[in-house]
This record gives sequence, structure tokens and C-alpha cells, in this order.
Amino acid sequence: MSTTPEPIAAWQEAHDRVCALAESDPAALEARVPATPDWSGRDLLSHMVGLGADVLGGDEPDDHNPAWTQAQVEARRGHSVADLVAEWRALAPDLIEWMTDHGSRPLNDAVIHEQDLRSALGVPGGRDSAGFAIVRDRRAEKFADAIDRPIRLVGESWSFGPDDAPTRLRAATA
Repeated sequence: MSTTPEPIAAWQEAHDRVCALAESDPAALEARVPATPDWSGRDLLSHMVGLGADVLGGDEPDDHNPAWTQAQVEARRGHSVADLVAEWRALAPDLIEWMTDHGSRPLNDAVIHEQDLRSALGVPGGRDSAGFAIVRDRRAEKFADAIDRPIRLVGESWSFGPDDAPTRLRAATA
């Protein structure tokens, strides 16, 4: 039996957490998001929904450039949080099918932006999820590949890379 979490199920869990977070206090989504200071939480949710719609529509540039992401926000500018959540829930079954055929890359966006939204709202959570671990490991691998040398990344409850790597980077979770 594999202990590796299934990424598509992890996406569904992240999706459900974000929807519940948005529905718990829609007015709070007017707060600015520190990681994307030009956006409110509602704008960030608009991007998350828009990414799903664009992926399904075959409109996803390799670089996820600012004009593309801003267009997702602008297309949903007047939508309520309830409307955004309803749209994302309606897209979910097709996104799951798409990920089954094309891979679970949308998990990265859902997990990263869940944390961005939680930061804006001051509501911790989701860091002990399977999706967070998958995305953390994906990003750690990408970082290690980019520096093109053996490195050991060490967090409080996780690590990545060879034990004997000559370079070690420690990170606190605070």
C-alpha cells in the first residue's frame, strides 16, 4: 500500500477548504492579500476560479503572466463570493477529470493561494494537509534543480534532499 497522498484528492480537499473559508465570512474577503497586495481575497478567489475555467477552456499560458491572471479577476469583478464559490464548485468535477488526464498541476495553485487567503484573513490551517506536503515537495525539488547542486532543505517536521548534501538550508514555520 502506497503512503503517497493522491494529488487529485488533495486538490479536492484544498478546494473544499477554500470554499468553506470563503463562505464562512464573505465580507472578510474584502481584505487585502499580503502575497498579492493589489488583490482582495475576493480577487484572489476570482483568480482561482478563473484558472480552473481557463484550464478547462484550453487557455493557460506557460508563464501564468500578470495580464492573464488579471483578466480572470476582471471577468468576475462584480461577482459575489457566493457566485464565485458556486462557479468553482460547478467546475470541480470537470477539473478533476482534466487532472486525471493531464496531471495535478492545479493543486499547486489551490494550495498556495489557500495559504495566501488564510494569511489575509488571519485564519491558520491547511498546513498539515496532504496537498501542502505535495506542493512543498514539488517546490523544494524545483528549487534544488534550479541551483543545480546537492542541497538538503530542512523544516521543523520535514526535510528534502540527500542527508549528505554539502549545503543545508533550515527554515522555521513561523
